[in-house]
Amino acid sequence: MKQSVLITGGLGYVGGRVAEWLAGDTGCEVFVTTRNPNSAILPAWCPKDHCLQLDVLSDDDIQNVCRSRDTVVHFAALNEIDSAKDPERALLVNGLGTQKLVRAAADAGTKRFIYFSTAHIYRSPLEGSITEETLPRPIHPYAISHRTAEDVVLAANRPGAFRGIVIRLSNSIGSPININVDRWSLIGNDLCRQVVTTNEIRLKTSGIQERDFIALSDVARAVSHIIRLPDEAIGDGLFNLGGERSVSILQLATLIQQRCRAVLGFTPPIVRPDPNPGEKPAPPLNYSIAKLKATGFTVQGRLEDEIDGTLLFCKKNYSNH
Repeated sequence: MKQSVLITGGLGYVGGRVAEWLAGDTGCEVFVTTRNPNSAILPAWCPKDHCLQLDVLSDDDIQNVCRSRDTVVHFAALNEIDSAKDPERALLVNGLGTQKLVRAAADAGTKRFIYFSTAHIYRSPLEGSITEETLPRPIHPYAISHRTAEDVVLAANRPGAFRGIVIRLSNSIGSPININVDRWSLIGNDLCRQVVTTNEIRLKTSGIQERDFIALSDVARAVSHIIRLPDEAIGDGLFNLGGERSVSILQLATLIQQRCRAVLGFTPPIVRPDPNPGEKPAPPLNYSIAKLKATGFTVQGRLEDEIDGTLLFCKKNYSNH
């Protein structure tokens, strides 16, 4: 019997790739949510009756989408740009909205609730060695609102009954499921689109800061893995998820430059400002996923493959020539 999996924000950037992956899993029947299903452009793998309306502040919508779901994977949230513009709404949507969804899912008999948070709840900028035991010090409204939602989910975690699970995701790289997904503010996506629209890579900083990057294919695999974890392997329900590959922004730009030469046949120049006087690289970043790996998960995706796919996506949809 297939497991009924609801993915809120399942037509978005990360949620869309996760939904696409799980839709190809014979053990899952995937349902996705959007605020306006009548205007949504659905991918081939999503039947119309599997796309549901959800405003996370609407009790009627929430009760409808949670009915008869074995697992809920919650991505729907205000992004970092909208959160900065309206911190109060970020707390309302990301915090209260998650609380409503958790309560409705538990009442409906859902067994597993997987919430996608962000690595940036730890600190800004991310640096040094970070594990799930690192004390969070969120600064940005986006991170603060996710930290609030985390507490709601983890407070509902009941072994053997309702499992509330929090995934603190680092920086993902990969193409979206379609052109309607607007997440070009993310550094990897932005640099890939710059290549095909301007024929260069222009950095806003000197690029010495480090970030951990994970292929979107591995994010999708991680969700599939967590859905199938035995109850006793979940523990306290908190997991970091990263790619075990920390590189500087300049190194990422150089990798995209190399992949552009291989995939698109030209080498874009990298333009960046000089480092500020006295500017030094931050301590190396080690975003540990040892806790998740202890459950049997392994990193398999290649950033190079995701960059190639993103470059080709941008060339198809944004190239002027």
